[in-house]
Amino acid sequence: MTLPIASGSRWPSKISLLLSDVDGTLVTKQKVLTPRAQAAVKMLGEAGIAFTITSSRPPRGLCHLIEPLNLQLPIGGFNGGGLIRPDLTIVEALLLNPEAAREAVAITLKHGLDPWVYTETEWYVRDLAAPHVAREAFTITFPPIEVKDFGNTLDHVGKIVAVGDDPAAILACNRELDAALSGEASATRSQSYFIDITHPDANKGTMVTTMARLLSIPTDEIATIGDMANDLLMFRKSGLSIAMGNAVDEVKSQAKLVTDTNEDDGFAKAVERFLLGIESSAS
Repeated sequence: MTLPIASGSRWPSKISLLLSDVDGTLVTKQKVLTPRAQAAVKMLGEAGIAFTITSSRPPRGLCHLIEPLNLQLPIGGFNGGGLIRPDLTIVEALLLNPEAAREAVAITLKHGLDPWVYTETEWYVRDLAAPHVAREAFTITFPPIEVKDFGNTLDHVGKIVAVGDDPAAILACNRELDAALSGEASATRSQSYFIDITHPDANKGTMVTTMARLLSIPTDEIATIGDMANDLLMFRKSGLSIAMGNAVDEVKSQAKLVTDTNEDDGFAKAVERFLLGIESSAS
């Protein structure tokens, strides 16, 4: 597919795959997949451009998007660390080292944040009534299990999330996680109040290279679209990067293109304009 971009630009002339973030990108703030977004994905397929998704959500929390988007390729939960096929069989699972998982929980608690623990299939919290738990359950479409102690669940962790509403605590915790777990874990923010702690190779940049390998295409033929800091690694690995209008300036500055917000069908508009060359006056 040839992009509607002038020749001689710094963007690739061929895109074979669009890899999309989910929250803040593909869906609205209310986690709604709009008809225009669905139509845009369908048009991609008709134009010969493949499509798949990657998210900090657990793989189980992405399953409800498979049918409405008619997804055919593997999808990446845990920022690409939990790769499943549309029939829900596991392609790849990158789990945290148990010692790193225990240290991550300790650092999270030290900074006054609330740790959530995700295994390949379940989600564990210390308090069902804690901030953001109900919202997360709505988002990923399944409830957590309340435990007093994470115990042996830390022996098979896909992701730990450090949760809190104090920006200074989030940043301080992120810095300490980076320093203490260098080489053992990746710690990135998928929301302003979340730090996702995963296997060091479980990141969206790896998702780009994995999809390139599975499809036998160069990474330059992959376009990526997202809105948060954890999307930057996939921006850097792909040939074309698109930031959402609701993204922070740090993310926008590292993307090659910027579209509208997720509340104004920015995903669909990016597909239509940048990948399909459709100019529309629709708001």
